[in-house]
Amino acid sequence: MTDYVTFTAAGQLFGLPIEQVKDVFTMTDATRVPLAGREIAGVLNLRGRIVTVIDLASRLQLDASSEAHMVIGIERGPESFGILVDRVGEVLSLSDRDREPAPSNLDPILDAMATAVFRLDDAILVALDADRLLDFPAIRTTAQMRRNMPSAAMV
Repeated sequence: MTDYVTFTAAGQLFGLPIEQVKDVFTMTDATRVPLAGREIAGVLNLRGRIVTVIDLASRLQLDASSEAHMVIGIERGPESFGILVDRVGEVLSLSDRDREPAPSNLDPILDAMATAVFRLDDAILVALDADRLLDFPAIRTTAQMRRNMPSAAMV
C-alpha cells in the first residue's frame, strides 16, 4: 500500500506519494521571477523559506485554470518548491497491485512525469513523481537566479 495526496489540475486527478509532500497551503501573493518560464508562478516566503511555485497546468501544458489556489509543498535538497493546483483532495491508500503502467497514448509530457495510473470508482488517478516534475531547465535557471539575488528582493 502507498498513500497518495490527491489533487486536481485542469480537471485531471493526480496524486503524489505522501512521503514526497512536505506541506499543503493556500497560495499567497507570489513575486514574479524575471525571465522565468511560464511554468514558474513566482516565489514566496513561507515561514522563512523561499518557495519557488510551479504552475502544474502550465508545466504539463494543460489548459490554464483560474481556480488554481492551493500549493503542495515539496523539498528537493536544500530547495523548497510548491506545486500550484486547483484543489487538494484526500489522502488515498492505494494497493500496489492496482497500479497500472501509464497508457501508451498518454501525452508525452505527462508520461515523462507519471509513474503509474490507478482506476478509481469514478476517475483515473495519475500518480506523479516529484523529482520528475521538478526536473526541467526553468527550475535550474530560477534556482540559480534566486541564489544570485539579494535577499531583500525576495520579500
